[in-house]
Amino acid sequence: MSRAVKRAFKYRFYPSPEQAAELARTFGCVRLVYNLALAARTEAWTLRQERVNYNATSAMLTAWKKTEELAFLNEVSSVPLQQALRHLQVAYMNFFAKRAKYPTFKSKKKSRKSAEYTTSAFRYRDGRLTLAKMDQPLDIVWSRPLPDGATPSTVTVSQDAAGRWLVSLLCDDVIEQVPASGSVGIDAGLDSLLTLSTGEKVANPKHERRDRARLARAQRNLSKKEKGSANRAKARLKVARVHARITDRRRDHLHKLTTRLVRENQTIVIEDLTVRNMVKNHTLARAISDAAWRQFRTMLEYKADWYGREVIAVDRWYPSSKLCSACGALADKMPLNVRTWTCRCGTVHDRDVNAARNILAAGLAVSACGAGVRPQRESSRTGRPAVKQEPPGVTQGIPVL
Repeated sequence: MSRAVKRAFKYRFYPSPEQAAELARTFGCVRLVYNLALAARTEAWTLRQERVNYNATSAMLTAWKKTEELAFLNEVSSVPLQQALRHLQVAYMNFFAKRAKYPTFKSKKKSRKSAEYTTSAFRYRDGRLTLAKMDQPLDIVWSRPLPDGATPSTVTVSQDAAGRWLVSLLCDDVIEQVPASGSVGIDAGLDSLLTLSTGEKVANPKHERRDRARLARAQRNLSKKEKGSANRAKARLKVARVHARITDRRRDHLHKLTTRLVRENQTIVIEDLTVRNMVKNHTLARAISDAAWRQFRTMLEYKADWYGREVIAVDRWYPSSKLCSACGALADKMPLNVRTWTCRCGTVHDRDVNAARNILAAGLAVSACGAGVRPQRESSRTGRPAVKQEPPGVTQGIPVL
């Protein structure tokens, strides 16, 4: 049994000077069109209470190209400009659905440099990709092959802060549905990145800490350079390369880890952590950001969808660390410095392993009760876990530690 999915394959490429100049012009035009359309839509609503949709901004783009000031928009491919308007439309849809904030203007220095090409704006033949307005194909480093017989439907070209040129090809891929019968609970932490209900602990690589001295040295050199100078631009690239090295290592480790968990287990239970609030703790914010719990969950969920697995997130208020996985007794307090504790039943618990086992049990209860993958908002407000609740009196007479 197999499943067809859309999958993006990212590669690095090395453009010629002419190709780099053409892509730089395209990036600038994409950013300009996005900002002009955003300004027009904002002004229309602010002054006239009028909503402007994608079709209206597309007509505006045609009019802009006919003006003398914006005639240079005709020099680049029209497809990335149209895609920028579609991206703006998606940003507005997310805003109205309360999934995101109001769209903001793209910055020349801070925003991501990218351009999206659809099938009418590129040619892919015999492993050679040629974009519109270019005579020669891109010099792509094919670090891994595309699926057999796959043809890209969308191509996204980008340049990161470290100056690397990247191309992402969206293709149809077939994922083999390999059966698995295991279930695992996962407790995220800092000493150990993950603790599984099986007792296995995945060490935290601490990628940022390993390069902290190198990053600090590069940032000190950057701070000494005069703003706007060529030396400052070179120093900024050195800082960006250190950040890129950290990010690449972290992403590679999470990809390997999530792939292994998804292939080995049918049901995976995690905690619904609020990382956004947790990083407000200035003592642990750097370590929490380096652990990348949010990125781990995102990878886990889309890979589980590919392979037909089930990911369950238990309520964030569930007392997984204070609950004895053997007898069910609830401890009164459990400070972070307590790593092992003994229950009144005599069981000695490793804090993280015990939490992972409780998370697994709670997740299976969630699945049985039909609470869904994401915990209900009501349970988060009341502090009650989205699991089956015992009626009053069932635990009467059991002392609480």
